[in-house]
Amino acid sequence: MELTTESRQHLEGVADEALTQLDSIAAAAKNKLHNVQTMGSHAFASINTMTSGSAIQNLDQISQANRESYQILATEPAISRVVVTDEEGVEHTYYICRTSPVSGFSNLASYRAPVGRLASLPIGTEFTLPNGKVVEVLERAQLRPAALADGWDSLHTVVESEQFGPFTIESLRALLTEIVGEEVTEDLLDQLLAEETIKANIIDGVRRSVITKMGLRDQPVLDQYQDEIFRLPLDKRLLILGPPGTGKTTTLIRRLGQKLDTAFLEEGEQHLVETVGAAQGISHANSWLMFTPTELLKQYLKEAFAREGVPASDLRIRTWQDYRRELARNTFGVLRTATGGGTFVLKEDLPSLSPEALDRPIQWFGNFDAWQRNTFVQELHEAATLLREAKTPEVQNLGERLQNILAQADEGTLASMFGYLAVELPKVQALVNSLKDASDKKIRQVLNLQLNKDKGFIKSLGQFIDGLHQVTSVETDDEQDEDEEEQPQLKTPLEKVVAAFNQAVRAQARAAASKRTVSKSSRNGKIIEWLADRGLTDADRTNVGASLLVQTNARRFVNPVKRYLDGISKRYRAFRREHQQLGSWYQNEGFEARDIHPLELDIVLLAIMRAAGDLINRPNILRDIDSPAWSSLQPILGHYRNQVLVDEATDFSPIQLACMAALAHPRLRSFFACGDFNQRLTTWGARSTDELKWVFTDIDIKEITVSYRQSKQLNELARAMISAVGGTEQNASLPEHMDSAGVAPALLEHAADVATVVSWLADRISEIERFVGQLPSTAIFVNAEDDVAPVADALNAALAEHNIQVIACREGQAVGQESNVRVFDIQHIKGLEFEAVFFVGIDQLAALHPALFDKYLYVGTTRAATYLGVTCDGALPPAIESLRAHFGQDWQAPGSQQAGTEQ
Repeated sequence: MELTTESRQHLEGVADEALTQLDSIAAAAKNKLHNVQTMGSHAFASINTMTSGSAIQNLDQISQANRESYQILATEPAISRVVVTDEEGVEHTYYICRTSPVSGFSNLASYRAPVGRLASLPIGTEFTLPNGKVVEVLERAQLRPAALADGWDSLHTVVESEQFGPFTIESLRALLTEIVGEEVTEDLLDQLLAEETIKANIIDGVRRSVITKMGLRDQPVLDQYQDEIFRLPLDKRLLILGPPGTGKTTTLIRRLGQKLDTAFLEEGEQHLVETVGAAQGISHANSWLMFTPTELLKQYLKEAFAREGVPASDLRIRTWQDYRRELARNTFGVLRTATGGGTFVLKEDLPSLSPEALDRPIQWFGNFDAWQRNTFVQELHEAATLLREAKTPEVQNLGERLQNILAQADEGTLASMFGYLAVELPKVQALVNSLKDASDKKIRQVLNLQLNKDKGFIKSLGQFIDGLHQVTSVETDDEQDEDEEEQPQLKTPLEKVVAAFNQAVRAQARAAASKRTVSKSSRNGKIIEWLADRGLTDADRTNVGASLLVQTNARRFVNPVKRYLDGISKRYRAFRREHQQLGSWYQNEGFEARDIHPLELDIVLLAIMRAAGDLINRPNILRDIDSPAWSSLQPILGHYRNQVLVDEATDFSPIQLACMAALAHPRLRSFFACGDFNQRLTTWGARSTDELKWVFTDIDIKEITVSYRQSKQLNELARAMISAVGGTEQNASLPEHMDSAGVAPALLEHAADVATVVSWLADRISEIERFVGQLPSTAIFVNAEDDVAPVADALNAALAEHNIQVIACREGQAVGQESNVRVFDIQHIKGLEFEAVFFVGIDQLAALHPALFDKYLYVGTTRAATYLGVTCDGALPPAIESLRAHFGQDWQAPGSQQAGTEQ
């Protein structure tokens, strides 16, 4: 569209007004910031000493939030200017800022506020303001403020209205400078130069920015579809799907920023998060957790959160790999520790799983969870029956009551069964205590007898036990003294020897009463053999053993919830052993009983978390959670968060996603995930929306399809690639009015030696710098970690004459300056974007990762915005031979494409 004189004059007026407003907002924010810093300590000193600690904490949080808002406004006063007209035809101008507005500006609103949606709406759209008035969007400008030495400017500002545009204005300040210098001149050359400067400053359409730094692109204003998603209520389960560059992660970050700011929550939401926060002792601002597949992406997410004014520590953004280990080791006691707790040892590459388990994880989990529930209930039935058959009337009566409860519960849920059993808990505990006191007394008498005969008895036993530590023996589940109550931590050598004596004597007595034998190869068996006749007499052994069996069976009902949750890992081991023999889910051999694969650990954790969640969801249980019957649920309650978010969700298995979802507080159930099935880079990752619907049956799945990253040529290549490899069909479109012209991707074949590849890479990188005018963000992807350093070193030497530095990013770590060319192993680049990407040896990738070749290829090539270079040791792999027509041997100057820069 040709820029008319009238349109240009209008733009000059917009520029003048906008720059004045930016200056005023920034000045007010700096003034407020100065006042907060100088008066803060005095204000807190004057607070009444009777003010509660929580009130002071709230005041401190408010003050901190204000400071952070002022700091953002001082450097970025506004991100959008919107003109609307109301039903009476009166025009109103709004300025929209990224954070909470500073007071004194009636037309300044936060993007997080309802009015902020105006910045995302197309021209001509009607919108109902919070006060009920209906307005129509007449004009909008996306601002990119920059504080220069001589005042404020806005760079690459996009302005559009009903009469003109959109236009991209490189500099609003330059537009005003041109007005001032418009005096008539007789110098024709000066006139020509001035006209050329004006034309260069105002460009028809929207210009794509060149990416000059590594990381996640900043998109201050979302499009109308992204904006609608991020404003959905807090208590939603959402999955955002879309091709690369569509702003999925940006939408996620923007949503979290808004939902953490309680000022922009609905009144009901505010009350709910306050109630939950008071009960949990965690403020809403800190009650969130985000999962990401790689450490590298985690670091760039933290930077993106900082732009939104959201502090994101390592406690908030986690990889599932790290969080899983922490949960399993420190919270649920599934993994072994140095203190002796836990069941399993985690081994990353354990060859335990069959292809069936990898292909059908939901069915695998369902099989185990049903099996372990039934096993637990069956154990309770057996224990109640044995109590009913005991010799003493007191125990018989208890057994009968427990049998009746279990018969009732068979028709209901585990939660109702636990509720009925909780009523009997005091009586069961009293019985166990009295029996235990009697049996402990008998065993203690035996130990005292031996000490009276031999003062060195304990010392001798201790020396014998120390020798046993050298014996490697894995006891079976049955041989382990798992039916004892929890023992206090033993600190002194004497306590440990006495405990070992008691344990062995009990095991021998139980075996005698149940007419079994203790394995001679076990620890208890060896101690019993050493004791010989220095234990209980035959008569006492039978009586004590009978009492211990009653205690064992009764103890199953002392704290059934804790026993159920704590026993899931041991039941998993029994399930695995049984199903190994059946030939389902597991390999028959090749691993030890104590070892566990990470995907197996996910199964165990999900069973624990879902079981605990089912109970906590009951209001009566949550209300009484401090009581002995339910207190074992407190660890999982402490891990609940008001918001759980997942980036690159398709890299996680449905079991892992269900574990993450189980961390969402049941009062809110706020869960937000984003991803793309075509970018799944794990063999176990989620494959379909059905798997996500298994996690949450009511999950709301939204698709966004406008890709802001890639040029027209690379967008067409990506679509052709999906078609060639049989991926999920996507209709990615390019933004309207945006100049998406680029260059065809470049291909080098039959380049097996490093020297040829490096020479070609060096030539292409030098060309890019000449085309763009500076070296944009550039990455080189290789197929293995061992290739990173050699390629970086060789390319460094080849580019030395141009003073371009190449950095080897080992293990995906981001190092060096922004202007450096970086070399990565392909597995570490998920979620990042670069202006230029080179993919080395893609034909070798097909051999290295046959199951994921198409995914790696798609993810790697879609990291590039404009320039893509691909090399092959031989020829293009047959799977993508059909893409040959999209490639050239090098690229030609992109002409008008060399644009502004993304700082």
